[in-house]
Amino acid sequence: MLSVVLPKGSLEMATLELFDAADLSVRRGSDRDYHAAIDDPRIDRVRFLRPQEIPQYVEQGLFDLGITGRDWITETAAEVTSLGELRYSKATANPVRVVLAVPKDAPWQSAAELPPGIRISTEFPVLTRQFLEGHGVKAMVVPSYGATEAKVPDIVDAIVDLTETGSSLRKNGLRILDTLLTSYTELVANTTAYADPAKRAAMEDIALLLRGAIRARSQVLLKLNVPADRLEQVLGLLPALSSPTVTRLADEQMRAVETVVAKRGVNTLIPALKAAGGRDILELPISKIVE
Repeated sequence: MLSVVLPKGSLEMATLELFDAADLSVRRGSDRDYHAAIDDPRIDRVRFLRPQEIPQYVEQGLFDLGITGRDWITETAAEVTSLGELRYSKATANPVRVVLAVPKDAPWQSAAELPPGIRISTEFPVLTRQFLEGHGVKAMVVPSYGATEAKVPDIVDAIVDLTETGSSLRKNGLRILDTLLTSYTELVANTTAYADPAKRAAMEDIALLLRGAIRARSQVLLKLNVPADRLEQVLGLLPALSSPTVTRLADEQMRAVETVVAKRGVNTLIPALKAAGGRDILELPISKIVE
């Protein structure tokens, strides 16, 4: 029913891991293949392409559904329907940023201070020109096709580039002067395809599974037994999506407690639960959380 295009390159591995966690595992002959398949009746065609190309191909109807970044949607001005952010990137769950970076010893402290005629290399010429015009800067924008940070200072004076952690920029002697755009990965649909009720239902099913898999990454399931007279003390330590499930055990003096908690901090929560009276504590991974 749906044709799907996935990002090739830096987002590729993280996307494959996400689809696998969502029970939408992608099958292909090798990691160099651009053609793939997903064993799901809602998906009949899968391709891998550079994320720069995906917004326009989805807009044109060559694919019904695609994954790309807000940065490329904005750069290409593609008219697509967003099914929402998928908060993952190549290394972290943080967004990437399109930033203006200059040599660390450059005198400029803001974009407005950039001198006329400054040479700026970027893979985002449209975004860059719009940003510079907004700051009254007359610059020479030089299109880049990779390794943008390596072009300073021999070829250009500054760059506009993507960064997730900023480490690559720092390694190349650059500092961030300003942020043009903060970008999450998004699931986008062809507007005409999304208007079709059957296709829309299939798209929303897929979006639900992907969001559920992403949410589960930061959560774990805790199960423990608690003496009835210590129950309130233990429950006071437990945050939950709604409220913990409490079950009376065969031993009427004991209760079973089950809840979902943030994985971050569980290393201090478990000892606290033990001290409060919890027993037989289990921490279990979660595949998906669907509300």
